Amino acid sequence: MRFRYSKGADGKTVKIATVWTADEHNINISDVDSDATYICSRLHIEGFESYIVGGAVRDLILGKKPKDFDIASAATPQQIKKIFRNSRIIGRRFRLVHVFFGPKIIEVATFRSTKDGGTGNTFGTIAEDVRRRDFSLNALFYDPERQLVIDFVGGLKDINQKKIRPVIDPKIIFKDDPVRMIRAVKYSVSCNFSLPFFLRTKIKSEAGLLSTVSPSRLTEEINKIIYSACTALIVEQLVQLGLYSYLQPEASALIKRSELFKEHYFSTLKKLNDDKNSSREDERRYILSIAALFRDYVEDCVDWTQPPVELYKATFIAARKFVLPMNPQRLYLEKAIRLIISEHGVVLRKVRRCKSATLVINQTEEGATAARRRRRKDFTQQQQQTIIQFPEIQQEELQQ
Repeated sequence: MRFRYSKGADGKTVKIATVWTADEHNINISDVDSDATYICSRLHIEGFESYIVGGAVRDLILGKKPKDFDIASAATPQQIKKIFRNSRIIGRRFRLVHVFFGPKIIEVATFRSTKDGGTGNTFGTIAEDVRRRDFSLNALFYDPERQLVIDFVGGLKDINQKKIRPVIDPKIIFKDDPVRMIRAVKYSVSCNFSLPFFLRTKIKSEAGLLSTVSPSRLTEEINKIIYSACTALIVEQLVQLGLYSYLQPEASALIKRSELFKEHYFSTLKKLNDDKNSSREDERRYILSIAALFRDYVEDCVDWTQPPVELYKATFIAARKFVLPMNPQRLYLEKAIRLIISEHGVVLRKVRRCKSATLVINQTEEGATAARRRRRKDFTQQQQQTIIQFPEIQQEELQQ
């Protein structure tokens, strides 16, 4: 164990952080992304203090292999961009740098100051930046070259004790950013940490703050939840704390009104978690995840005896309305709808002809083969194909 010191306001030397060595934090260096290590190394060479931060450090300490690696540095976005040609600056209010390694992106941020409050955008020092982190388990800085963890707030101890503790003043932590309430619940479930009573009480009393959050941010959080390995448990906690009514208001209302719907809804989410343990490709898993949000609703509210086109349209409208304020990409929403419809024995295939959209309803295997080989003008009733155009919904409901 080592310590980091600094001079206080009175000029005296004070301890500001604990420095944990490899033998103490037990991070397996083989789990650390080599490109993240390279970025830190390059920035160090250029004279900029840089660390892997956030959830990646937490997961490494817990023995998990992180999916994403974020880096915080003393370098400004312009300086980072100059060092890494394979990068670009993003954001308007919060300027960040994305460094590209093929399809992989590593996000590099500059240390932020606290002089403008917890939501300001002024550059600062590492000691200031740590005070802007939401919870102590996410407030650790890891140097992959020297294999040291810099701990300003006792985060390692909290992780070992499986405790969620705010870094920011509890009086303002959720007012500054209401999404932190969702993340607190997510961390408690995914890491098997305890959520203190005072924090649960605070979340219940301030749940209404989520009504001010934009749909895009809520969509981002919902995507993380449904793509996690413990979706059902997270949603269950969100329902208990009154947060789910702001993420999925229609589903939340039905959960409260109908025990049968509640049972089916959580059963679907649990099956989704079982499926995530399989080797399905990422896109397929995401489509299944979106479908799980509205599957039980459309099963009950849609008339499945309708002709195929009317069935597709009714299902699309019902599903789109049900998942609001979530706004998934239209491509994946359509694929999720087609997946559910196909489970009822109706297969829909979209055929593109310039800017027009046509649905081909394949009623037999023979018809499906013919549909692939022939143009629309060659289809006949004898081929047992029905080709239906509906321009009134082509722009609004069929565009990807």
